[in-house]
Amino acid sequence: MRFRIIDAFTDQPFRGNPAGVCLLEGTWPDDEWMRRVATETNLSDTAFVLPLDSQDADYALRWFTPEIEEDLCGHATLAAAHALHEDRGTPATVRFSTRRGILIAHSFADGGITLDFPASPPVQAPPPAGLAEAIGAEPVEVYRTGALRDLLVVLRDEHAVRGVVPDMTAIARIERDDDIRGVIITAQADGHDFVSRFFAPADGIPEDPVTGSAHTALAPYWARRLGKDTLVGLQASKRRGVVRVAMRGDRVLLNGSAVTTFDGVLRAPAVVLNGQYGSVGGGPTAGLAG
Repeated sequence: MRFRIIDAFTDQPFRGNPAGVCLLEGTWPDDEWMRRVATETNLSDTAFVLPLDSQDADYALRWFTPEIEEDLCGHATLAAAHALHEDRGTPATVRFSTRRGILIAHSFADGGITLDFPASPPVQAPPPAGLAEAIGAEPVEVYRTGALRDLLVVLRDEHAVRGVVPDMTAIARIERDDDIRGVIITAQADGHDFVSRFFAPADGIPEDPVTGSAHTALAPYWARRLGKDTLVGLQASKRRGVVRVAMRGDRVLLNGSAVTTFDGVLRAPAVVLNGQYGSVGGGPTAGLAG
């Protein structure tokens, strides 16, 4: 089956956040097989896309890290929409059925893609024990993000965010003890409205290059603080990426570009849910190796 690696939230190869994209046919493969594919690519997330015959959505979409199935992933959704746009060759609106409901992606002729995601308004909360030591910086404010399950940590300035050298073992322990998906650190920035970084070592992602889903919390926070509904965020990882966000009621629009860097064939046959072995959509049968 066809498999691509797509760099999301960038218009340059080897920037932004790489995601695997596997376009399926027929039925869902076994969950463990999808996790193994994600482990093989060793990317923060791999998207699996299955066409639907439904009035509510065009495709089902699931995301796997090397460790778990994600509830929400922005950059892999952008990558999936980019792959479908490449195949169609024309701008389109695609509705994805996901664990977080229907997510909509609009692709445009210039290559830009806008994702329509539910907002995750942060609520101020006390910091978990050991947080300052874990991130190596003193928090100014700390917020919880509801169903997103991220911890939003505001630091004093952009320099503090860029200079953080986190203790990944300590962060992973906080994430497990407090049922946190990831830790977002952020501050106001020069040249952009805000800067951020994202750590999720408990889920096998030490530092995520560009985290679209985290911006569903960053957008409402900075929109309220800066008094405007349209903002530009820079995620200051080594690969860097720019996410343009706009508040629309209880939704957040995330805008970015993507670039396909690898396009090939996944030759490991899929294991389908009924326990029979074979490539999704047909093909020779075989067992799952390893």
